[in-house]
Amino acid sequence: MIFCVCPEGLIGDKNIMIIFDTHAHYDDEAFDGDREELLGNCLIKTVKNVTNIGCDMESSKASVELSGKYDYIYASIGVIPHHVGEMTEADIEELRLLAKSSDKVVAIGEIGLDYHYDEPEKSLQHKWFLRQLELAGELGLPVVIHSRDAAQDTYELMKAAHAERIGGVVHCYSYSQEMAAEFLKMGFFFGIGGVVTFKNSKKLKRAVEFIPMENIVLETDSPYLTPSPFRGQRNDSSYLPYVVEEIARLKGLDPEEVAEITYNNALRLYKIN
Repeated sequence: MIFCVCPEGLIGDKNIMIIFDTHAHYDDEAFDGDREELLGNCLIKTVKNVTNIGCDMESSKASVELSGKYDYIYASIGVIPHHVGEMTEADIEELRLLAKSSDKVVAIGEIGLDYHYDEPEKSLQHKWFLRQLELAGELGLPVVIHSRDAAQDTYELMKAAHAERIGGVVHCYSYSQEMAAEFLKMGFFFGIGGVVTFKNSKKLKRAVEFIPMENIVLETDSPYLTPSPFRGQRNDSSYLPYVVEEIARLKGLDPEEVAEITYNNALRLYKIN
């Protein structure tokens, strides 16, 4: 595979692979020093599309702004579990208006549950997860699911909200093959990123072997979760060829085939013509 040098990363030759990064955070302060150079001159040489994901009200607005500035960037808007303690119904209305303000808004998220820390309390997480699922259903948009240490509750709330009618992706999938089977029954996609390249990610590798290629999409979670051998550095979409190569190895496919399938999957996920 051919690579060309890009600030903070490496990107595959554009004539070899077409890549859709379905989950990135280019509004993050980690990119304040070179955002314009990276998004305007570097990534567009190989990454055909990116969805910038909102985590709270401020980053949701920033995501929409980025999608308006760069043709190849789309936006997702929502509030992650860490920030739902501050949410009000006025925020739901603002998200609704924000979604309607641009056809570049393609999803509600990232939303979900996170039990890694004790706060916010679970009842609040459940309330605003369900409320944002409801909003997505109203708007006809898929959801980007954030779930950490909360597999069963995430699944149960999605089931209660009839998430199979909404559709979406389980971001940074980290659960078992058995749990993947349940999300598959709902027709969900699975976001696979740099973690799959880590030597200690045996459970995820088994899940990727199990999940049909038609339900896998690529993601970075930039600036986090940089794949090996660059683990610990700032991540960006230019590192995705390493994820493609590992998925290809696990699936017994050519990297180019993995890139093409996941690109088309991303179009289906975000309902992009």
